[in-house]
Amino acid sequence: MEFQPVESKPEPFLSHAEPVLAVHDVVATVNYWHEVLGFPNQWIWGSPPNHGGVSWHGAMIQFTRPSDPSTVNGGQSVWLRVKNINALYNIHRERKADIVVPLTRRPYGFDEYIVRDNNGHYVAFASPASSTGKEAPGVFPRTVRIVERKSTVAEYRKLSAAVGWMSSLSDEMLQKQLDTILVMVVAENLENGELIGSASVFGDGFSFYYVKDVMVHPMWQRKRIGSEIMKGVKRWLDANAPDKALVGLFTGEMLTDFYRQTDFGPAFGMIRIIDRSKL
Repeated sequence: MEFQPVESKPEPFLSHAEPVLAVHDVVATVNYWHEVLGFPNQWIWGSPPNHGGVSWHGAMIQFTRPSDPSTVNGGQSVWLRVKNINALYNIHRERKADIVVPLTRRPYGFDEYIVRDNNGHYVAFASPASSTGKEAPGVFPRTVRIVERKSTVAEYRKLSAAVGWMSSLSDEMLQKQLDTILVMVVAENLENGELIGSASVFGDGFSFYYVKDVMVHPMWQRKRIGSEIMKGVKRWLDANAPDKALVGLFTGEMLTDFYRQTDFGPAFGMIRIIDRSKL
């Protein structure tokens, strides 16, 4: 029997849900969940910070400070990460869902809309933005160059803060971390010399390598800068890593296609995070 190909439509895919808890002080709450409850990963957003979150393996929680502090006790919601968000948005419109915030591009790099359910709870559906900035998606800017060089402590802190990653390391400890990097591939804005993206490679130099801290400033994302940085990493590894060396990285499900461009594939494994409060 001959089967004819059927035109496929993108199906919505929900990767995970994150509760969003309204709080009076985002920084204090993130610090509490990190220092007291033991969540190793943390981030904050805004100046002054009005949003943040923590994570531990697959558990992720966000915190937000409402514009009206009196609504803190009733401001809880759920944030759902989605693939093919346009398809899901159309489904919800067709089914007459109470969409209180339409699908729109958010400043933190996500396409997002918010639904109010029959109990009055708010549910946000979000997906990494398909394109940002003035240049067309996929066009590498002429004012950017990719080079191999290590960032300074100040450059690293500025870039990591821009993508929402906060480090509790002192300048001395951060410099020691930078000193252990085998190679760092960075993107520079030629107009002002600013570091706008980077990726670091750690390892023993002969059998195992680890790609870490791949980041691009939000204002420069979706311009192939991350792809070119990873191509630079691949070129270095191809030229310097011995045959059969293992190269690893950790990433979320939504970024697997991005890393497949440079020959990374999914693998099964386990991790352990050192918690000295339990030693």
